[in-house]
Amino acid sequence: MTAPDASVPADESVAVAVAQFAPAADSNANLAEIGRLAARAVERGARVVVFPEYSMFFTPELGQDMLDAAEPLDGEFVRALGDLAADLGVHLVVGVLERHEGGRRFRNAVVVLDPSGALVARYRKLHLYDAFGQRESEWVAPGVVEEPELFEVAGLRFGLQTCYDVRFPEITRRLVDAGADVVCMPAEWVRGPLKEAHWRVLTTARALENTIYVAAADQAPPVGAGNSMIVDPMGVELATIGEQADVALAWLSRERLDSVRRMNPALSLRRFGVVER
Repeated sequence: MTAPDASVPADESVAVAVAQFAPAADSNANLAEIGRLAARAVERGARVVVFPEYSMFFTPELGQDMLDAAEPLDGEFVRALGDLAADLGVHLVVGVLERHEGGRRFRNAVVVLDPSGALVARYRKLHLYDAFGQRESEWVAPGVVEEPELFEVAGLRFGLQTCYDVRFPEITRRLVDAGADVVCMPAEWVRGPLKEAHWRVLTTARALENTIYVAAADQAPPVGAGNSMIVDPMGVELATIGEQADVALAWLSRERLDSVRRMNPALSLRRFGVVER
């Protein structure tokens, strides 16, 4: 494991990175790229690294190849991610294809591996991308609504959501109600007219309205829009990647969260909750 950067801030900050690349239809090649980018992030001091949706295996058109590539969450790919997390001493947040009972569709899942290599949290995408001419539900089974699984690093609690979920503000609010201070959002945000604007506005809005951090990792072009970013509770883009494969890192702190929430106590002033339809 590479030692963290000695020039860390003096407070109780924790370094979080978003990693951006364009996954291919080759899980071994994708695992190698995850390893390369994760090592780069850890060299810069990261303790959590967030990767895109479908980092395990991806084709521009969802189909049989992706269904065939799906594995159970105790399968070879997730075990390899655990080995990598343990080797680097870092939390890895990665989008994977989970084999679904029945075999006709897979689940679009996010897994979290901790520095011991253990699987400590998982999330199955709730809102499938049946929009803008796409039909994700033809190949993907939606996740079941259940209690959010959070994980903690340096006193900050992290929650999970995926890509199209960002258009449904109740998803993020429900995570915050469960105690999340940071939302990790792997994505495969497809390029298109005004899509980059939607990505930036929606990601920033989820951070602002909930007074939280959002770490959003998108796929790089040619299919994804790129622009992975980390946004703070005041809507400030602390770190942003353009269109290339790379990592970007920011320091997140409880002090900043508490300061913003004293100035803008929106969570305590609200008069509505979130209920399942």
